[in-house]
Amino acid sequence: MQATLIIFMVASAVATLAVLARGIIIMARGQDVTGEQSNRMMSLRVALQGLAIFFIVILFLINRPG
Repeated sequence: MQATLIIFMVASAVATLAVLARGIIIMARGQDVTGEQSNRMMSLRVALQGLAIFFIVILFLINRPG
């Protein structure tokens, strides 16, 4: 169970990093005049960060003593 949570946590953190990099590249190119793609990437990044934090909290709850 713990190994699965750790794998999901790492996968969501890597996905967050990938979305962050993609958003930076979109902004650096300057082609997104309306900001629609940047906004979508930011929303996806926040959702993935929340998912990673969720897995961390579950892992802490499972491993707490008592």
